[in-house]
This record gives sequence, structure tokens and C-alpha cells, in this order.
Amino acid sequence: MNLFYAPELADQEEIVLSAEESHHAVRVLRISAGEQIILVNGKGGWYTSKIVHPDPKACRVEIISREQGLGVPRYSLHIAMAPTKQIDRFEWFIEKATEIGISEITPLICDRSERREVKPERLVKVAISAMKQSLKAFHPVIHPSVSLRKFLAREMPGSKGIAHCVPGTKLWLNEASDKTTNNIILIGPEGDFTPDEIQLAYGAGYSPITLGESRLRTETAGVVAVQTLAWLFR
Repeated sequence: MNLFYAPELADQEEIVLSAEESHHAVRVLRISAGEQIILVNGKGGWYTSKIVHPDPKACRVEIISREQGLGVPRYSLHIAMAPTKQIDRFEWFIEKATEIGISEITPLICDRSERREVKPERLVKVAISAMKQSLKAFHPVIHPSVSLRKFLAREMPGSKGIAHCVPGTKLWLNEASDKTTNNIILIGPEGDFTPDEIQLAYGAGYSPITLGESRLRTETAGVVAVQTLAWLFR
């Protein structure tokens, strides 16, 4: 099954694929006129379609049937995570989180962050690729990088948790989450959140959570959080 990304697709009867997707369909996969493909818009739209004009720069496609809401998580999960020093590890998290199911991801800049710059367009491409590979019609919103303090200042209702390594009483994620509302989880950099940052998060309504008994790498903690909620709300 070949999936192609068409983010602007809604209720049109025909559409022209982007130059990149047109090239992939016509030049790489050698799909010809009359053959069927699947289009996804990244928002849950799944469109069974037919190639009408196989132009490698502007492939025209006719929509045969459509479904909505495919791959959209039944719960809302927003993870704000500090990008790892090695960006490929952060991209790995985005890939796996998209495959499992997540609503939003925000790169978080913290006091101990070893990476303070990311390329948003690259992260979006990773999410789109993971969506297509896993046969989903939905990929998470990738927000621009923001400092922890600015993120905490936002009005964000929901169940809020912060995962850190400081010893103390913590809730298991399944105890802190809520299927009926937003779930927002903070995950810090390799050096963890500072004590001041943890206190700021507490003041903003975030509860300390644990993701298990092991000390996890940043990107592993993110995947564990995503999978835990996917299992909990299955």
C-alpha cells in the first residue's frame, strides 16, 4: 500500500500532488494512470484515490472515497521535551511517538539543555515519514521551540506531569493521566531539570510522575510515556 501526503486535502474531488510526492509516485514507484493510491492529510483524513495524469512534477489524482478520523488518538497527549544533544535521538523519539500515537510535541529549552536549536521543518518531515510508514492518517503538531518558563506561563488546562530524577513521592503516569482531558508531560534534558525549574513546574500545576524504576534516557522516557498512555487508553 502506497501512502502519499496531501496536507491541504479536505473535500476536493481532485488534487495535484506536491512536486516531491509526484516525483515519488511517477518516477520512483512508476505508478501509471488508472492505478489506485492512498492520500492522507495528516489530520485523520484517509482518501482512496486514482491517478488521472501521472505528471512527475504535478501528478493529478481523483478522489474515489474518503474516511475521517483514522489514526487520531482517542486521548490528547502533548509532550514537551528538551531536544537531545544528538539530534538523531530526538528525531527517533518523534518517529516512534508518531507511530504509537501522540497529539502534540514541543521542543523545550531548559537551563541544562545541551541543544538549543532545532530545525522545525526537519522534525515535521520525520513525523510525516513515520505517519506514512505506520499507515496512519494523522501526525502530531510539532510546535516551535520554547523556553520552559514560557511554556509554563501558557494557559493549558489538563492533567499535567513532570518527569524528573530527583527522589521523592511521585505518581505513576497511569495515576496522573486522564482520558477525558488533555495530558501534558514535561521531560527534561540529559542533565535533568534544575531544582528551580522543578519548583516552577509545581507552581504551574504539574505533578511529579515516574515512568518506572530505571533511569531513562530523555528520548526513551518520551517513548515510555507515549506507550503507557496508548496502553492505558487502548
